[in-house]
Amino acid sequence: MQLQVLNSPFTQEQVELLNRLLPTLSETQKVWLSGYLAGSQLGTAAAQLTQIPTESPKISKEVTILYGSQTGNSKGLAKKSAQALEANGFQVTVSAMSDFKPNNLKKLQNLLIVASTHGEGDPPDNAISFHEFLYSKRAPKLEDLNFSVLALGDSSYEFFCQTGKDFDARLEELGGTRLYPRFDCDVDFDEPAAEWLQGVLSSLGEAQGQGAAQAPSQPAVNQATESVYSRTNPFQAEVLENINLNGRGSNKETHHLEISLEGSGLTFEPGDALGIYPDNDQELVDLLIKELNLNPDEKVTVKQGDVRTLRDALVSYYEISILTKPLLQKAAELTGNKELQDLLAPGKEEEVKGYIYGRDLIDLVRDYRPWNVTAQEFVSILRKIPGRLYSIASSLAANPDEVHLTIGAVRYEAHGRNRNGVCSTLVADRINPGDVLNVYVQPNENFKLPQNSETPIIMIGPGTGVAPFRSFMQEREEAGAEGKSWLFFGDQHFVTDFLYQIEWQKWLQNGTLTKLDVAFSRDTDQKVYVQHRMLEHSKELFEWLQEGAAVYICGDEKHMAHDVHQTLIEIIEKEGSISRGEAEAYLANMQQQKRYQRDVY
Repeated sequence: MQLQVLNSPFTQEQVELLNRLLPTLSETQKVWLSGYLAGSQLGTAAAQLTQIPTESPKISKEVTILYGSQTGNSKGLAKKSAQALEANGFQVTVSAMSDFKPNNLKKLQNLLIVASTHGEGDPPDNAISFHEFLYSKRAPKLEDLNFSVLALGDSSYEFFCQTGKDFDARLEELGGTRLYPRFDCDVDFDEPAAEWLQGVLSSLGEAQGQGAAQAPSQPAVNQATESVYSRTNPFQAEVLENINLNGRGSNKETHHLEISLEGSGLTFEPGDALGIYPDNDQELVDLLIKELNLNPDEKVTVKQGDVRTLRDALVSYYEISILTKPLLQKAAELTGNKELQDLLAPGKEEEVKGYIYGRDLIDLVRDYRPWNVTAQEFVSILRKIPGRLYSIASSLAANPDEVHLTIGAVRYEAHGRNRNGVCSTLVADRINPGDVLNVYVQPNENFKLPQNSETPIIMIGPGTGVAPFRSFMQEREEAGAEGKSWLFFGDQHFVTDFLYQIEWQKWLQNGTLTKLDVAFSRDTDQKVYVQHRMLEHSKELFEWLQEGAAVYICGDEKHMAHDVHQTLIEIIEKEGSISRGEAEAYLANMQQQKRYQRDVY
């Protein structure tokens, strides 16, 4: 509708101005303006109207960062991102996804997600509920949301960075706008994560009309509380003890490692992990160089300012034991090998997966000759060797300046060759007291003792999965905790494989451990596992749950942890006289309350 001079108190010039303005106003703006004029003196209103900004409103300076983290890397990156944003004047809220109320999503304007992928494309435990909400019918429309995703993963897994990809796609489906494109990071994530953060800061800064914001070159570190040693700057720790825990005749080889942290400033809590950067087996490296017909003393640049011999680089810097699809793709491009290119053709995903399984770099070099490449060209397709994480098996309060680990040696035969775990057989075969390992502490907030020491705890950890529970017991003994505790432990044979048997018996005697149930699968005609012991005590176990007990699982995810999870649901369903769905909801609620925690791999 156009204003006419004849039926209005406005001049021709005013009418023209109003006719240009009114079509541009939204209904909300029109209502606000009419109400404002109605409630004000005309002279005052005119004066105030001259102050109405004519530019589009700027994006809010409030930013929410949600992280989904299994081992702590995503949490660490979320905190570093928050520091950089705050240094540029933004108001930042950082939260684990499990602590965030999903219904508040529609209130946000700027959202950053830092999410790792666990196992075969699954969300980490503290991201499960948020992931389920986003993909449910309850998820709101998010047309006003600006977002960006940093995805962490491991390219040796088929569903690389899947959780981050899920969040990125779903937020777009719900109407959100990408503030900056998603970045997918492999195990060496520092540089791409820094690039992503700089891109996010630039986008936010430009939206604020203040130019590109900058990430601090060095995030602030509180030297009074934090060690200078970290994943990117590991500590050279001396090995104090290296003991095989298994008895003579055992099919297993499990090493108890005691490491000195004296002078490092490193601290940890029960439930945390220790990372070790291992060296590759020198015999394998020499064989690989021979297959390539390269000079082991030829110099290669592994990163800016770091030049090494080819042999040294392959021993201590590059991963040579695991094949990934991205590595095969780079090799096909580098060599031009048509057979390898054919293997990677669309539709052959299962063939690629089958080839990768159980093979290493030597197999790849042998199977797809010739490799007419220089040493520098060859190492350019390799990724940095990642640290190996092991659950800490000791309490810092009970063993100051020390950290203990429980490491099972991995040995198997595949494709006509004997294969060895890189770090586990380094420890088993080549590390002696007095030797040094490059280590760092990896916090794990998703696997922590209850704050209230009177809360009952149930620990389920067969094999080396018992490691963190040794840490729990040492900590609770040191603190004089009075809450009940129950351990389910299993392995192959009682005589040779009862790890830390004397210590568990001592804790039973002094009351630190209330109950102990064991399952030795090869000592009976029928194999008995920890979940069978749980079912035998289902009534009492459910009573502990009803009393508020926290449940902890540590060990193999695909088999043991899956079976134990289903057993817990079965026990809750049976003893609680409820439906399967209600039992699953009961366990999900325990997880939300941090009463059900898993350290699985």
